[in-house]
Amino acid sequence: MGTQALKLDGATFLIQWATGGLGFCAVTTRGREVGIGYGWLLRSVYVALAAGGVVVAIGNGLNDTSHALGVLTAIAMAMAGVLALGVSVRYRTLQTFDPRWDWVAPLFGVASLVVAAMDTGAPFLVALLRLVVGAAFLGCISDSMLLGHWYLVQPGLRRDSLKQLVRWNAWLWPIEVAALLIPTGMVSALNGHIDDGYNGLLGWVWVVSAITTIGLVGVTWLALREQYYSAVMSATGLLYLAILTAFGTDLVARAILS
Repeated sequence: MGTQALKLDGATFLIQWATGGLGFCAVTTRGREVGIGYGWLLRSVYVALAAGGVVVAIGNGLNDTSHALGVLTAIAMAMAGVLALGVSVRYRTLQTFDPRWDWVAPLFGVASLVVAAMDTGAPFLVALLRLVVGAAFLGCISDSMLLGHWYLVQPGLRRDSLKQLVRWNAWLWPIEVAALLIPTGMVSALNGHIDDGYNGLLGWVWVVSAITTIGLVGVTWLALREQYYSAVMSATGLLYLAILTAFGTDLVARAILS
């Protein structure tokens, strides 16, 4: 693994994404404003991603106790997501479904990321920071785009929930970038101390991805300030682009530092 404290691993990535997505599903559903179907959509998507992470992890082999524990906590996350989905389908209304059910799954996801951080062979706190912040960063931007689309289903929905996620994206961005700059981090890739295999090109791709992401988040916020309904659709289109650059910010760094 080396000393870079980041891991290019499909299982960890899928579990990260599911953890962040389910976490920000809980952030949105607690307001009891977005339709019950939005929660069904998000729980279904991220349970599938968590299950995919479990399958990949098992395929990689359960070599020791830590790997097995990481898989068990990821399975618990998927099961908790299924349980929350089942409860929400059973009650079917915002008034009768208790949104606290949505907090259980991401807590198991964080536990799985703690186990993954122990397995990097690098400073635990740095690895954990990168995994947890990366999970929140990727989950929040994904949920923002999905919520933007939900306005097609629920056009009378106020913009507060979407603005909340956009604000979270803006707050998470500097933490994500800072976490990836902690030595040994992306500074070493930019100054040539880490070879990215492309004569430094990937390092600059990361810089462009990071700067473009916060730029798109800022423009999305400005779009949501407009009163016309079309502004929400414009914001959703911008969030599509922001997903690409946000994933580039996280995954390009992961590839270089692995």
